[in-house]
Amino acid sequence: MGLSLVQSRALLGLEAASVTVEVHLANGLPSFTLVGLAETEVKEARERVRSAIQNAGLEYPNNKKIVVNLAPADLPKDSGRFDLPIALGILAASGQIDNARLAGHEFAGELSLSGELRPVRGALAMALALHTRGVATRLVLPLDSAQEAALVPDGEVYGARHLLDVVRQFVADSEAASQWPDPPADGWARVRA
Repeated sequence: MGLSLVQSRALLGLEAASVTVEVHLANGLPSFTLVGLAETEVKEARERVRSAIQNAGLEYPNNKKIVVNLAPADLPKDSGRFDLPIALGILAASGQIDNARLAGHEFAGELSLSGELRPVRGALAMALALHTRGVATRLVLPLDSAQEAALVPDGEVYGARHLLDVVRQFVADSEAASQWPDPPADGWARVRA
């Protein structure tokens, strides 16, 4: 059915290594498989992501086989930082957001069951990794983490409070977006030091 790629970063000590979150939706027995040397807290993302998508009023593909690969496979991944990129990957693979518009962005954030974004550790390391690469990539994080990441000069950092705040920026169908609840005015913002 659909394939999407979303960029993120894994925290390894003081460094933030690049991770590609690959999401594939296919016909078959409904399931959610997560691969790529993920620790327990990452594997638990399947329940947080499912609830967050549904409670945000978005469509979770319950009748599809979902495979999520966190590449590279030999890099250890921990924490809830991959919740947001996994959710965006599912929404892009199912056509609810525009996969092409995700290019040039990196995402990290833990999701609550309601879709609220929770801060993640290592935001400064993620921003530093982008800064040292010298690539113009936008970093999208929960608002509290974005304020930390914005301390790195010349970075383009965006903060969000809820999954819907992020989804609205990459929506594929503006008519569908008009049916979602109105977000708070300060739910999405570019954060500067």
